This record gives sequence, C-alpha cells and structure tokens, in this order.
Amino acid sequence: MKILLPAIVILLTSYQLFAADSVRFVEKTKLPSGEMVVVTEGDFEARSLGSINVRVYEPASQPDETTFFISGLIHARDGSIEKIILNDLNNDQQTEIIVTTRSVGTGGYLAAYAFMYSKNELIFLTSVEGLQPDADPLVNLKEKLQEKQ
Repeated sequence: MKILLPAIVILLTSYQLFAADSVRFVEKTKLPSGEMVVVTEGDFEARSLGSINVRVYEPASQPDETTFFISGLIHARDGSIEKIILNDLNNDQQTEIIVTTRSVGTGGYLAAYAFMYSKNELIFLTSVEGLQPDADPLVNLKEKLQEKQ
C-alpha cells in the first residue's frame, strides 16, 4: 500500500502534465453568410509546426452547429496558430478567412494564410510568412494579392 499510493499520484500527475501539454488550437467562427468555420491544428502534431485544418459547415438552426460539412482544406503551417480573422482582402464583397501563426523561439515571426469560401468550395488564396512580430498581416496579404493581379 505504501508503494501503490505514490505510484498512483505519480501516474495522475504525469497524465495531467501530458493533458495540459496537448492542448490544441480549436476555434470556430461564423461567416456573414451563416456558414460555420472551424480552424484547428492537426492532431498529434508539434505545436510549433504542422498543419492548419480549415472546415466549413452549412448554416444551422443552432448558432454553433457543425453538423453538415461542406468543404475543407489542410495547409502546412510554420508556427503556432494564433487567431482567425475574417476580412474582405480583395474588395470582392466576399469575406476571406485568414489564419495567423507565430513562430516559436526567438523572433516570434508572424505568418498569415488566406482562404476564400465561394460556391460551396474552400480555396487557398495566398500566404505571407516571416513577417515582423508587430506587422499587420492584412496589409501584407492585400499587397501580395494585388501583385498577383
């Protein structure tokens, strides 16, 4: 019994540390047209690099439902996902989905990945990487899109 109790405490403590370390970025936001967007880091990946998973679901009667999947993409990322921004980058009256990441370690460089949702299809538009930590990713993405035109 003297050995069993400390062993249980050690196992529970290590499980809690593992569980705390495995927290993933999972966030959802609603598009102006009503669809729900879910953005996550890839399962079992390092927090500092891996993939961005972007999924779009049909508008639902409940404000946060994700029952009926429409479209999705997986894209490589360098850094931990920081946030989702909805913005019309190319002035086409359509809201783009922007996912920002921040590099781990010295520098804290910023990256942004832009996705367009149109006609039930999610499309990767462009990305900017290696931005200074205080850069405005929207300005940089807009400039890059204008260069492509």
